[in-house]
Order: sequence, then structure tokens, then C-alpha cells
Amino acid sequence: MVFVSLTRLRVRSVWFMPGFFLYAIRSERQVRGAAGFLTGALLPDRDKTFWTMTAWDSEASMRAYMISGAHKAAMPKLLHWCDEASVAHWMQEADTLPSWEQADERMRTEGRASKVLHPSAAHAGLQYNAPRTAGSASIRPV
Repeated sequence: MVFVSLTRLRVRSVWFMPGFFLYAIRSERQVRGAAGFLTGALLPDRDKTFWTMTAWDSEASMRAYMISGAHKAAMPKLLHWCDEASVAHWMQEADTLPSWEQADERMRTEGRASKVLHPSAAHAGLQYNAPRTAGSASIRPV
């Protein structure tokens, strides 16, 4: 079985974009070398919104990545930088990622809002527009 992690973040102001991108680059570099990482994808959406989807050999591997290195350093900043954040996790047989449309459906049905300090009106109910699925980029392990 493969553990899939899906995140959606909306940066609340262009002023936070440089820092967000710096930590995104560092986190992507970290995930490529993370133990248990199988594959992933990034999706820049509209309105300063960004999706990530990663596949892991286990939930433990994903959590070890999440609480270390660049990703750990970024997490507290996202509380302030984002006005919408959500996450969904699931197990699946296939070692390939689902489509972004399928991921969106998972987020809406199984996802949960993450803590942010300045939530939008739509944050708690995961009330967001369907993602623009063009422009996705793959993440491969090193």
C-alpha cells in the first residue's frame, strides 16, 4: 500500500510570496532525498494557491519528512502567511498519483482545514474554487 499526502495552501498576500517560494524550493529539495518518498507533484493554482501531492512507502516516512529540515522550518511561517490551508491523507494500492481532479474530490470529502492565524471566510468549510489543473510539475526522488 502507498500513503498519499495532499496539501492546499493559499498565501494571503503577495508580500509573503518571496519567503513562501524560498521555503518551497528548500522543501522540494528535501523531499527528493527523503527516505520513503516515491513520487510527487506540485500544482500552482490561481489566486496565490499551491497544491502538493506526494506518495510514500508509509505514513511514518511522510511524518519523518514533515517534522524535519526545511519543511519543519516552514510550517510555523505558514500559520501567518496563509489564509487557507488544508490537508488530506489516504492509502491506496497504486503507486501512481491520482489526477488533480481526483485529488480535489478527496480534499473536499476527506480533507480537513489546517490551522492558520488569519483564516479567510471560506477556510473552515474548504469552500474554494476547483483547481486549475494545467501547469502541474512532477517531483521525483534523487
